[in-house]
Amino acid sequence: MSESEKRTVLIIDDDKTIRKLIIHHLKLNNFIPFEAENSNQAFDILKKEKIDLVLSDVTMEGMDGFEFCQKVRENENHRFLPFIFVTAKNTLEDKSKAVESGGDDIITKPFDIKELILKTQALIRRSDIYRTYGIRKSLKKSFDEVTPKILFVDDDASMSRLFKYNLEKAGYDCTAANSVDEAMELIKNKIPDIIVSDIMMPKTDGFEFRRMLLEIPSLKDVPFIFLTAKGSEEDILEGYDLGITDYVVKTAGPKLVVAKVSAIINSLGNERKKVISELQEATSSLRTKVVPDTFPVFEGFSISHMHIPFKGIPGGDFLDYFQLDENNLVIILGDVMGKKWGAWYFAYAYAGYIRSALRSVLQQAQDYSPSDILQQVNLTVYGDTKISEVFATLSIIIVNNKTKELKYSGAGDIPIIYKKSNGELLSIKSKGLLLGFSKIGDYEDNIIQLNEGDQVYLTTDGITDSRAKNLESFGEHRLYEIIRNIQTGENPLEIIQKKFDEFTGSEYDDDISLILISVKK
Repeated sequence: MSESEKRTVLIIDDDKTIRKLIIHHLKLNNFIPFEAENSNQAFDILKKEKIDLVLSDVTMEGMDGFEFCQKVRENENHRFLPFIFVTAKNTLEDKSKAVESGGDDIITKPFDIKELILKTQALIRRSDIYRTYGIRKSLKKSFDEVTPKILFVDDDASMSRLFKYNLEKAGYDCTAANSVDEAMELIKNKIPDIIVSDIMMPKTDGFEFRRMLLEIPSLKDVPFIFLTAKGSEEDILEGYDLGITDYVVKTAGPKLVVAKVSAIINSLGNERKKVISELQEATSSLRTKVVPDTFPVFEGFSISHMHIPFKGIPGGDFLDYFQLDENNLVIILGDVMGKKWGAWYFAYAYAGYIRSALRSVLQQAQDYSPSDILQQVNLTVYGDTKISEVFATLSIIIVNNKTKELKYSGAGDIPIIYKKSNGELLSIKSKGLLLGFSKIGDYEDNIIQLNEGDQVYLTTDGITDSRAKNLESFGEHRLYEIIRNIQTGENPLEIIQKKFDEFTGSEYDDDISLILISVKK
C-alpha cells in the first residue's frame, strides 16, 4: 500500500504509553498516526492535516474529550469525521454523553487492541461510503430551502462593502474576504454556493485562486464568477479556460452581479427540483415494497411501526415481517449504508436481496435462530462482489406466541429497548458486525422471556442521530426517557413522534423508523 492510500488517525491521550501502544498497532495495520496530548495540539493537527478518524481520551487537562468532540463537530468540514472515545469511563451516563457530544463509538480501557483496530477500520470504511456516494448531507443540501451563500473576494474594502450590501439586499448570505488567504480560511468552515472574485489582487491573484480551487475536489465545481476591471479579450478567455461560470466587468455595477448570481442560483434550483420530482415519482411506486403498508396480525402480540422517509425520499431504511409458522414471526429492521443518488432504488433492491437470502436460509433451518440467519445472509452478501462496497445494519427478532420467547440478534445496529410491564427499562446491545463487512460476523442470540404488558422497541440511527437547530443530537438517552415516561393506555409511537418533532422542528436528517412489539395482556 502506497503512502497516499494509507488512512490517517489522530490519537489524543495525555498518557504517552497509551499513545505509543495505539500508534504501534496502527502502523502495523497500514495507518498513518498523528498524536496529541491535549485538545490544543489536536486542533492544530486538524487544521493542518487531513484526518480520517479520531481516537480520543475523555479525561484530559483543560478541555475534556466530550467538549473537544462538540467543538470539532461545529466545523462543517468535520461534522461527519469518525470519532471514537477510548476511555476508562464506562457508565451509562458516560456513554450517553459520548453520543450527545457527537461520538460514533466508545471503547473502554483496558481495551482489546484487535477490537480498537477493527472498529477503526469499520468506521473509516463506512465514512468512505458516505463520502463516495454523497448521500444524506448532499441530499439535505439539495432539498432544503436555505439562503444561498456567496463568498466575495476583493482587496478593495470599499468595493467589497458595496457589493456585499447589494447582494445581502437581494436576499443572499454574503461573506467578504480581502485576500485569497482569507478566502481559503473562510472556505474551510463554510463552503459557499457561489464565489465572486476580483482578478488583480496582491500576493495571489484571482487566476491563481481559481487554479487552487480546481485542485480541491469539494470546491472545483462551486460556480465561480470573475469580477474585474480587466476587460480585454485575452483576460476573459483566460478566465473561461479555467472553467469559470461567468465574467463581469466592475464598471457594469453591482446590479449586474446580483443578476448574474440570481441566474446561477435559479439554474441550480431548477436542476435540484427536477431531480427531487423524479425521485419522488419513482418512490411512490416502490415505497410499499420497502416498508409494509399494514401491521402484521400475530396472536398474543400487537406489532406496529412508524416510518418517515427523509424528505419523502427513502434513504435506506427497510423493514419487513415474515410468518414462519403459526407460532413464530420474524421481524426485520435494517438500514442500507452504501447508497448513490438512487438510495431509494438501492434500498428497495438490497431489501429484496436480503429477503431472498432469508427465504433460502429459512427453508433449510432446523432451529429458528436469528444469529444463524444473520450469519448465512452475511456470507451471501460478503461473497457477492457486486455489492462489496455496500453494508447494512440489520436487526432480526423472532417472537414465539406460544412460549412468549423473543430471540434477537443484530449486525451493527442500534441496541433494542426492552420495557418491562413494571416500567423497568433495559438496553440490549448486539455484538455483531455490519452485514457484509467481514466473512465472520460474530452474531449471537439474545433470548428474552416476555411477559404480559412487556414492550420491545427497535430503531435505526435516524432518530438518535437527528439534531436540533443548535446541533444537539436527540440521542439514545432522550429516547429512553420518553419511553420510560409513556403511561399505560397511551400510544407510544404517537408520543415518540410528537416529542421527536418538537426537538427537531420536524427537520429530519435521515429516514425515521421504529418498530414496537407489545405483548397483549
